[in-house]
Amino acid sequence: MSVEARTGRLRQRYDNNFRLVSGCIPYRLTKDAEDENEDIQTRIEVLMVSSPNRSDLVFPKGGWENDETVMEAACREALEEAGVRGKLNEKPLGIWEFRSKSKQDLHSLEGGCRGYMFSLEVTEELEIWPEQENRYRKWIKNRKHKHYKHALQ
Repeated sequence: MSVEARTGRLRQRYDNNFRLVSGCIPYRLTKDAEDENEDIQTRIEVLMVSSPNRSDLVFPKGGWENDETVMEAACREALEEAGVRGKLNEKPLGIWEFRSKSKQDLHSLEGGCRGYMFSLEVTEELEIWPEQENRYRKWIKNRKHKHYKHALQ
């Protein structure tokens, strides 16, 4: 099954000059037998993706379009940008307002975004995904994890 990334802003939702954005924090729990007795905070890994034309890592997010729910948009962005599917927690982690990185220097309302973020327990990691030519993905472990403690000693 081939999935193509949506492009353009023809279906983009806006609210009071804010572009509406939806995304998620994809996560998984490590499965090491040694880890099973540790608390969840030391077993969790989050998935981040690279930003095209920049060096930073971000969580998958993008425009919420008028033919989908905010939760469907979050799942679509996870699939398009990170190549993952999973179980989305229907309660948002938070809602925040920010300026688009490409519009941060402007002194107008243009570039204002309102974002909705969800947690996504990853159940499937695809080998091929729509934006893999422009992005790489990286699993990040909690710095309190024992492997980091050992490396720092």
